[in-house]
Amino acid sequence: MQVPRRLDPPLVAALTLFTFVLGWFAVGLRHTWDHPVVPWLALPVMSVLATYECFRTARDTTLDVPTRRFWGSLGVACGILVPAVFSAMYDTVGGPAPSQVLSIRTQVAFGIAVLVVMWALLRLPTWQRSSGDWLRFGLDTGIIVLTVGVLIWHWTLSRIDFSSSPNATPRSILAIMVVSTVSLITFVKVAFAGAGRLDRGALHILSAGVGLAAATGMIAPFIVDRPYLSTSLVAFPMSQLTAFLAARRQRRRSALQPTARPARRRFSLVPYISIGLLYAAVLEVEIPQSGEEAWMAIAATGVTVLVVLRQLTTLRENARLLDTVDASLQQLDHQLTHDALTGIGSRSAYTGELAARLEGGEPFVVALLDLDDFKEVNDRYGHATGDALLQTISQRLRDRLRPEDTVARLGGDEFTLLLPGMTEADADLLLQELLPVVQAPVLAGGLETAPRISVGVTASRPGDTAGELLRRADVAMYAAKTAGGGRWTWFDPIMDQLADDDARLAADLRQAVVRDELFLVYQPIVELPHGRLTGVEALVRWRHPEHGLVSPAVFIPLAERDGQIVEVGRWVLEQAVRQTARWERELGPHAPAKVSVNVSARQLGEPGFPAEVAAMLSAAGVSPSRLTVEVTETAVLGAGVALEVLRALSAQGLSIALDDFGTGQSSLSLLVDCPVDWLKVDKSFVDGVTSDSPQAVIVDSLIGITEGLRMQAVAEGVETTEQAERLHRAGYRYAQGFHFARPLPESDIELLITAQKDFSPYLRM
Repeated sequence: MQVPRRLDPPLVAALTLFTFVLGWFAVGLRHTWDHPVVPWLALPVMSVLATYECFRTARDTTLDVPTRRFWGSLGVACGILVPAVFSAMYDTVGGPAPSQVLSIRTQVAFGIAVLVVMWALLRLPTWQRSSGDWLRFGLDTGIIVLTVGVLIWHWTLSRIDFSSSPNATPRSILAIMVVSTVSLITFVKVAFAGAGRLDRGALHILSAGVGLAAATGMIAPFIVDRPYLSTSLVAFPMSQLTAFLAARRQRRRSALQPTARPARRRFSLVPYISIGLLYAAVLEVEIPQSGEEAWMAIAATGVTVLVVLRQLTTLRENARLLDTVDASLQQLDHQLTHDALTGIGSRSAYTGELAARLEGGEPFVVALLDLDDFKEVNDRYGHATGDALLQTISQRLRDRLRPEDTVARLGGDEFTLLLPGMTEADADLLLQELLPVVQAPVLAGGLETAPRISVGVTASRPGDTAGELLRRADVAMYAAKTAGGGRWTWFDPIMDQLADDDARLAADLRQAVVRDELFLVYQPIVELPHGRLTGVEALVRWRHPEHGLVSPAVFIPLAERDGQIVEVGRWVLEQAVRQTARWERELGPHAPAKVSVNVSARQLGEPGFPAEVAAMLSAAGVSPSRLTVEVTETAVLGAGVALEVLRALSAQGLSIALDDFGTGQSSLSLLVDCPVDWLKVDKSFVDGVTSDSPQAVIVDSLIGITEGLRMQAVAEGVETTEQAERLHRAGYRYAQGFHFARPLPESDIELLITAQKDFSPYLRM
């Protein structure tokens, strides 16, 4: 069933008043009204309606600032016309007899309104007001004013007898028509030159209204004997109705309005039309008189026509060249403002949009999106797959946002959104719907990947800058990553405090090695079922002079982010090798058979890392077989440099352990490609080993895989006797965890070895 359209009272009122006034004027051409004031009463109401519509459009937050400013100025002009109309009404019907003469007061009021409108038009951003533009505009205006004045005088005013009508003079009528013509020129110039995001249809409506209002001046000479009529009764309703309709069109079209495009270059035909009209007037005067003057006028006209045709031909060729240049410039502008890979906005265009929104003072929300572990996608599947993933993500973002929203790529795997007019609740709702769509599996390069995105969100504030907004969004985005990724987080001022604390802590960490604040502890790796120590894992700790012991969960990520992990990792490796050498000297055959050291992805990427490890072992006199290098699976995904480094270390005789297996983007092919000797099963699987759970199934399956691939499996995070017994029954021979021992200093490891040797084969701490 079709829903009936709702009644639109302002539109009905505007159309009714317009029809009434024009009907009254038309009837008045043949009938003398007894009360000429009646149609004038409708004019202030039309001005109020036009003012209302313009201000409504000026408050539309989906429009950009220059466009809203234009409609606000037009509303001011319409408002000025309210007292101007009352003044004109008093001039016309307020005296003892009707009059068509407008007072200086009325003319000034109308002139101010016209100036406000023209100034608003000239402030529109895409009309380039260079000195050449001003000169050409002035010349065009002068040509039109002169031509219109001469033609009106020649074909109209000079042929009418004004002596019988004291209410109107040729000078006043000519002035009104010239002012209207200049106003029309301004509208037409802006309509052709472009007007930013001002709707072209709305601008054409305004131009038509001004043109029709100017044309009403042509009827002024024919109503000089009817003082109860005035051209204002036609011109004024025409201009106010078109302003009313244009404002409504702009508001309806705002959500669909595309980004402004440069206007196509056009010939200015105004001078040539003016020349033609003036020569036509000259010929009309001279030809009937015949004689030498007539032939000279005809010859001058012919030569002028030929010169004009030649100039137009040259201008046409020049225009073609300029169009080619324009196309190249537009292509260059597109390249500068759009990301080459994804086709969405670039960083420079986005920051410009931010600055414009901030200048306008309207509220909006900024969201910064970053793909989690995107580097691993590039390393594992190749950059072509990574590029395809970025293109898919950008397309999904574009498809799910509103027309007025902006999406851009800042660089790498970072995207950003600008969401105008949104509250925090609106943004939460949008992101709640957006993230599942963006994070849906992507088929890229024949491979399926499941992207995860961390989002930082912040709302604009008074006094913000583009840089400050992006900084806050970036801080919130890293908070989302720290919380596990795949989520969005709003900026909170406490984040700045935490970021400052992290920065100070990172600065202290740079001095920690020099100040001897770092130290190692060793967690035993035991043999099941009796718990005899077979090796240890070296773990770094930091004793801060002010904060005491700082958790590795705090300072290791800090070191990873700013690159200090390379220096810290080198210190850990040196200390572990020295301790291994000392245990060999002091404990002999009872020394730990294996010492495991964690190595980061950044260390593996350091040039000459295998040679550096070999030099340390040689200098300390330690056999490479006693050292195990532990790496996470994310550090060696793919066939990159890290994998080659591990192969080089394995060739030297070191053991390779894959730590936290199953917690990242696991692939069983990694166990084939990487020279793995030890597979360390993560605590998250071990926790569920004593129940009927999926984790228990995985634990049972992994032992079969390691045996088939001739690897050793180590169960991490064992905390209870039940877990240890269940793991032993499943086939596990090695484990570590608090059930056996917490991380201990080297002196306690020595005591533990002595206790095992002299007393019990079982250790329970």
